[in-house]
Amino acid sequence: MKVVFMGSPAFAVPALRSLMSNKYDISMVYTQPDKRTGRGQQVTPCAIKQYAAANGLSVVQPEKFRGPDVVEQLSGLQPDIIVVAAYGQILPDTVLRIPKYKCINIHPSLLPKYRGPSPIAAAILNGDAETGVTIMLIEAKVDSGPILNQRRVAVADEDDAESLSGKLAELGARLLIETLPDWVAGRIQPAAQDESLASYTRMETKDDGRLDLNLSALQLWRKVRAYHPWPGCYVHWKEERLKILKAIPVNDGSRMEIGQVIALPRTQAARTAVQTGEGLLGLITLQPEGKREMAAADFIAGHRDFIGSFLT
Repeated sequence: MKVVFMGSPAFAVPALRSLMSNKYDISMVYTQPDKRTGRGQQVTPCAIKQYAAANGLSVVQPEKFRGPDVVEQLSGLQPDIIVVAAYGQILPDTVLRIPKYKCINIHPSLLPKYRGPSPIAAAILNGDAETGVTIMLIEAKVDSGPILNQRRVAVADEDDAESLSGKLAELGARLLIETLPDWVAGRIQPAAQDESLASYTRMETKDDGRLDLNLSALQLWRKVRAYHPWPGCYVHWKEERLKILKAIPVNDGSRMEIGQVIALPRTQAARTAVQTGEGLLGLITLQPEGKREMAAADFIAGHRDFIGSFLT
């Protein structure tokens, strides 16, 4: 069976790898155009392009699927199915009509919950005990297509967006390989999503990373996890940005002014904490502006005036 694969970030790599290891014929890989990243603004290929190039797969990187030439090129490949995983572009009807077995998508949530671009962060922000992946048919409306298969997974307290994305990527790859034969053989009846249960996520921005210490420690802990590694969470100390890479809510009877930093007993997982609107947020891993990440205990050792100061 001829497969066209569409994906861009690391989340998509396990699915493409699984298709290859299960001897599917990958006739072309579509991915987003290379972007400039980092302080040096160097052109960096995405994870899927790097993986495809390392495995001898042909890659196409159209800006959009609007031009007839782009659609004609795809149609000329005569794919039996198009598999999509975090591609980053909306496919028009002219593309959706091409493959015999339609276009299917691996979405990292239990649809219809958390449609849109940030379902993994949303699950952590909302404190969900579980999330999952959905294999679905693609329709014109974002993430609204009929469901072919779903699988659940627990969200651990230690999970951040990076680790949870890795779990869901591997789970989605396995579920894809389980689903494809039954779908092609006609053994799956697509199930319409319940629109009354639909919820939507929005695109994350850099501003989402700023921590409002008036929120509760529980809310801030979830934000630190949901926005790691991007956009990353931060506060300000002495007018400089201080990233909080790892934190934990702390059960302590202390009640200081919001934003004040205190020392914690050695029995605690964190050695220091900041007072929030409700409870203490223990600081475990920090990254001062322009410097490497470090344990909060090491930061304190080099900044004796940190304890008792205020974060904003």
